[in-house]
Amino acid sequence: MSEPDKKPFEGRVRLRPLTMDDFDALVELQLKCFPGMKPWAREQIASQLAIFPEGQVVIEVDGRIVGSSSSLIVDSSTHSDWHDWKASTDNGFIRNHDPQGDTLYGMEIMVDPDFRGLKLSRRLYNARKQIARDRNLLGIMIGGRIPGYGAHADEMTASEYVERVINKVLVDPVLTPQLSNGFVLKGLIPNYFPADAESRGYATYLEWTNYEHVPAHRRQLLRPSSPVRLSAVQYQMRRIGGFDEFAKQCEFFVDVASDYRADFLLFPELFTTQLLSTIRADRPGQSARKLAEFTPQYLELFSGLAIKYHLNIVGGSLFELDGETLYNTAYFFGRDGAVNKQRKLHITPPERRWWGVQPGERLGTIETDRGRIAILVGHDAQFPELGRMAVDQGAKILFVPINTDERHDYLRVRYCAQARCIENPVYLVLAGCIGNLPEVEHADIHYAQSAIMAPSDFYFSRDGIAAECQPNIETVIFAEVDLEMLRRQRRKGAGLTWEDRRRDLYQIHYQAGGEERTT
Repeated sequence: MSEPDKKPFEGRVRLRPLTMDDFDALVELQLKCFPGMKPWAREQIASQLAIFPEGQVVIEVDGRIVGSSSSLIVDSSTHSDWHDWKASTDNGFIRNHDPQGDTLYGMEIMVDPDFRGLKLSRRLYNARKQIARDRNLLGIMIGGRIPGYGAHADEMTASEYVERVINKVLVDPVLTPQLSNGFVLKGLIPNYFPADAESRGYATYLEWTNYEHVPAHRRQLLRPSSPVRLSAVQYQMRRIGGFDEFAKQCEFFVDVASDYRADFLLFPELFTTQLLSTIRADRPGQSARKLAEFTPQYLELFSGLAIKYHLNIVGGSLFELDGETLYNTAYFFGRDGAVNKQRKLHITPPERRWWGVQPGERLGTIETDRGRIAILVGHDAQFPELGRMAVDQGAKILFVPINTDERHDYLRVRYCAQARCIENPVYLVLAGCIGNLPEVEHADIHYAQSAIMAPSDFYFSRDGIAAECQPNIETVIFAEVDLEMLRRQRRKGAGLTWEDRRRDLYQIHYQAGGEERTT
């Protein structure tokens, strides 16, 4: 079996700046999202791009524009026209944009109805939030449509409708996602956009607060925080009837992590061996190669889940065939559609003896929307050199999917993983399998206590443990960490384990990206 082609799963979703070449597609999208409303004029889009191009973005899926966001910056202390869309946006020309202002004003956001349910609005709102963070703004304010109100206008007031949406009695296609993306309702605006028949001219006034805002007098003292929410699955192995059942279990955990707004979710090493319960083979090596035949389905499943749930997924690992060579390969699925992989570099004696697994050739790092990461598959975490190499290439977070059968085996990997956090220093996510697979040779019992680890210093969690679950209980754990704390620890930590290396006594020479490196 040849190595699977990743190209069909890559690059499906792309968030990028709006250009004038997008005008016709943008108008087509606007007419589809807001039927009956006057679309943008070419002069308005040209003005927006000339004045504040950073605030105008679109989302593509497979090269097709399916969403957009428009915004400008205002001074909240002098801005009193938020109740009037035309005045707030200069009728869409944004000539009132104030580069020295303190608040981002959301002018319009839209998602193609055929692509709703993929959390594309979350991506657009996150893009706005990132502008607010990058420019150290107080927050975002928006006047939002309530297009669902039209169907209820004869039976309730706009205020009653909004209250029912807040209480989740009703769902509004605009207000509901705004509330779920952290916006707080501040008021109801009549005659905000009179041409909006679906909303009966009403709009909601909402705000999002940038808690990372640093007042001017403190900017030289503090850098903004860089939060990342991590999660890991402690996955129970059980007999299943086929790939569809496996996919259903995986989607459940992805859905949970997405609901908790995680940036990353880690599955365990070789949790795909659960599918061995559906395979009949005479010898373990044959079973492993038959299991590798699920690779295309696995790639399609997780690349789709990453996009649908707007979540970066480290999909544990699986057996993968490249020609006749069998590897233990971990895949990363970005929420932007990117797919990367890392083969296990150090093979355990049982893997080699029972399944014929061969080692990979290089350690790489992966650039994500929340910083650079690296994956150390199971046994790889027990080799200090790999942690050094990953951090030397810029990794801030190490993901360690493991598969251990009993407590001694687990603790050996756990203690080594904790050491990698302290040595470098980095955050580390550890996820393992639990449960039993009767009649599945060499994958029958499992032990784990999954954890999210941090360096052991004043800047981090007590005991260097950001989150940890109980042993042998199926669950998902979460922790929010701050990448800025790693920078501070490296400069002023109690133990400078990275800076104090004696390179005059020892060095690591390795290859990365086709070049020789030394650390």
